[in-house]
Order: sequence, then structure tokens, then C-alpha cells
Amino acid sequence: MIADQLIDRRQFYINGSWVDPAAANDAEVIDPSTEEACAVISFGSQADTDAAVAAADAAFDSWSQTSLDERVALLEKLLELYVARADEMAAAISMEMGAPIALAKTAQFGAGAFHIQTFIAALKNFEFERPLGDHAPGDRILYEPVGVCALITPWNWPMNQVTLKVVPALGVGCTMVLKPSEVAPLSSMLFAEMIDEAGFPPGVFNLVNGDGLGVGTQLSGHSDVDMVSFTGSTRAGVAITKNAADSVKRVALELGGKGANIIFADADEKAVTRGVRQCFNNSGQSCNAPTRMLVQRPIYDEAIATATKVAEQTAVDIASAEGRHIGPVVNKVQFDKIQALIAKGEDEGATLLAGGTGRPAGHDSGYFVRPTVFGDVTPDMTIANEEIFGPVLSILPFDSEEEAIAIANDTAYGLTNYVQTTDNDRARRVARRLRSGMVEMNGQSRGAGSPFGGYGQSGNGREGGVWGLEEFLEVKSISGWNEA
Repeated sequence: MIADQLIDRRQFYINGSWVDPAAANDAEVIDPSTEEACAVISFGSQADTDAAVAAADAAFDSWSQTSLDERVALLEKLLELYVARADEMAAAISMEMGAPIALAKTAQFGAGAFHIQTFIAALKNFEFERPLGDHAPGDRILYEPVGVCALITPWNWPMNQVTLKVVPALGVGCTMVLKPSEVAPLSSMLFAEMIDEAGFPPGVFNLVNGDGLGVGTQLSGHSDVDMVSFTGSTRAGVAITKNAADSVKRVALELGGKGANIIFADADEKAVTRGVRQCFNNSGQSCNAPTRMLVQRPIYDEAIATATKVAEQTAVDIASAEGRHIGPVVNKVQFDKIQALIAKGEDEGATLLAGGTGRPAGHDSGYFVRPTVFGDVTPDMTIANEEIFGPVLSILPFDSEEEAIAIANDTAYGLTNYVQTTDNDRARRVARRLRSGMVEMNGQSRGAGSPFGGYGQSGNGREGGVWGLEEFLEVKSISGWNEA
């Protein structure tokens, strides 16, 4: 694609206007299906970051004092605009990060609409002022916005993560600067257009593009930022926490995962197929993917055969193609990392059942990965411990319930685990023992408004529903509160 055909999104959204960067620092957005540039953005400088934070700081006093009805009305307008531009949003996500267009129109776009709706419902029922209790009739507990928030979001589920941060922050009265992933910024810039059209006051929402070392570091260490909410790698989360420590700001982290999917011998007949497909969904680029399949030994051989068949039947194609397939992974860095980990799995003695290194047949370019399944994986292998973030499944055998729990918990992560059994007592018993923020059982998704977040190196906050609102609130205790 020649330069004059690139989508030009070099401006930032600061204080209610689209503005040019303080200094030119262009960067290309790469279409992972073609490995060609599809757009050009600019990376912000300290001056751009400072301007955005100053705008948010100046807007906070008035925005934090608006009524809940005013804020909800603006969010309802935002939802209306978001739904009206569904096709544009899906196309942007598909192009920038490689989600197949069918997935982009449903799950990727749909996640944003779902979260906006869910937060609106949660806000309408949230008590921002509460009595402490009957024992202290003159005491009140107030929930107040934390202040200026730096929101740093990833590329793998762009609108899922943007709406999980921006919408609750707006809803409770915070102001903010959003730094979307520089790898997939186009959907967030479209979202900023919707914020503008909805009529949010200038300075309440600001967007500055940049990378983690630049704008990300500037935001997390900024003295006028009261909170950082970050989703991404554990490595980056550690760096953000250290940088934020000097100003003692709140830090909420949603990081990596290495989910175990425990399939007992009495699991339903679709459990293995469901697990493989969920692992491969979004080309394996989900922190909550069930990438370790733990299979009870009596059905291990059958599970191996089923998983191999499902992987071999999983189609891979460009993001713009219609149909059910997985697309490319997001960029060369990710592609190379996944290739190296697949090779590591073979080197360490796991049995390669499907896929392997190299691109799938028919794809000489684009960051396409072969859907890969390893059997006979042991807990000490690299592929059983590192987050691969690609369509790679590791299958481990187990004998007893205790062994399954021990293997599942033998990880630095603790985001989502999965249990498949028709024994309800065992399902509940195992769920209680698993050290993770979420457990999904027998293919049942968690309900609207349930908290998303993990233990250990998977992070320290919760997003979604009431818990997502509370992330952006301070708690104030007041005595002598006498109602007139």
C-alpha cells in the first residue's frame, strides 16, 4: 500500500478536539493478514501526554459533580452511536489486529456493546451514598471518583478492554487519558469519535497514541494521574507498578493467564471439542484461553484423537474472508515468539499431534500460525508454563482429582480455569480449590456483570459490573451526617 493510500490517524483527541502532535513521530499500523501498512498514526511526546493529563485534570472538578442521570444519559447516547457504527468498528478491528470479519462483527464488536449496556444497568442500581449501619445512624459512606485515570489497553480484544475501562470511569465521574495499543489503535480512535459525538464535555476523555516505553511510561509516572488501569503482559504490568509507586497512585492490572481445562472421564461428549475451539478462538490471543487441557487417563487416548481432528479441521485464512476460520496473529513479534515456543515443545519431548512450525499451506505471507496440538505434555515443560498467546494447545494426562488440582494450580498465573464433569458435587469441590479469579464449568459462560480478573501474576483488580465501578471509586467515611 503506497503512502497516500494509508489511513491517516496522526491526530490526538485532547480537550474535546482533534489536535496535531506537538512533534511529528509517525508510526505505521500493519495489517497482519498482508504484512503491509494500512494506516499511519503518531506517537505522542511528553508534551502531548502533559496536555492530555492537564485537560483531564481541569475537567475533573465539574465532571465529578455531575449527576448520575446526566452521566447515564451520555453513556446511553454513546451506546446508540456505537451500535449504529457497528460495521465500521468491526472493519477497523479486523484490519488492525487480524480478527476474521465474522468474529469482529460478533464477539469483538459485541463485547463493547455488551459492556456498555451492563455498566449502564450497574450504574442505575449503584448506591453512591450509603448508611454505615443501624448502630451508627449519623455515619455515611460515600463512593467518589478516584480522579484522573490513565487507561492503557491491549490489541487482542480492543473494544472489550476499552469499554471495560472507559465506560465505568466515565460513569462514576472520573476523567481520563486513553492510550490504546499502538499495534491496534484504529478502533479506539473511532471510539473517540463516538465519545465526541455523544457530547461528553471537553477534557473528560482524551486519547494519545504511543508505545509503552513512551506515552505509557509518561502516564504511569505522571504526578497528576491518580490511577492507572492496565491490561497486557505481566512483564509490562510489573514495570507500570514500579513506575507508579513513586506517586503512590492506584494501579489496577489485568495480565496474563495459562488456564487449565480439567476434563474428567465423565465429562459430556462435546467437552474436548469445545475446549480446543475455545483455545483457538481469536487465534489463541486471549488471556483467559484454556491452553492447558488436563484429561483424566481413562479418556486420554480418545481426547487426543478428538483434539487432533478438531485442529486439523480448523481453517486459517485472511481476516477479510467470510466464514468460520481463524485469522493471523497480530504481528511479527508474536509470530516469531509462537514459532519458537512450538519448536521448544518439540525439543522438550512433547508429542506433536497437529500443526507445528511454519505457516499453513497456501499462506506464504501474513502472520498465520498452524493450529497446533501437543500431547504427552508434562507440567515442567515450557509450553505448559509460558503464555504462548497463539493457537497452541497442550494436553496433559492426570489420574486423580487431587492430581488435576495440583497441576492446574502449578502456575504463576491465576486468571481462568475450566472444569468439565457431570458430577455436580465434584464440580463445586474442584472450583473451590482452584486458585484463579474465575472458573467456568461445563461450557457455561459467566453471567453479565460478573467480575473479570485473576490471582497471582494474572493481576490484582476486577473489571465488569459493580466490581468494575468500584475499581474507579474512592471510599469516604463521614460522621455527623444528619438528614434535614
